[in-house]
Amino acid sequence: MRLSEFRLAVAEEFGDSYGQTLVRDLAVTELGSRTVGEAVESGVPLERVWRALCKEMGVPPERWHGRGRPVARQ
Repeated sequence: MRLSEFRLAVAEEFGDSYGQTLVRDLAVTELGSRTVGEAVESGVPLERVWRALCKEMGVPPERWHGRGRPVARQ
């Protein structure tokens, strides 16, 4: 997962403003009690950060994959 895909996934799932607030302020135990943003900045793999955020926020597992990724053109 690229950083741009992570940011898009957060915005798609939580909305722009709320998503930015979560990244800035939400400390997640699974990420060593760091905020989502701190985990990203410290180099935690983005897919791991995304899954941890989804778990913490109660996002159904079927929505964990594919968010933030461009839709294939047909």
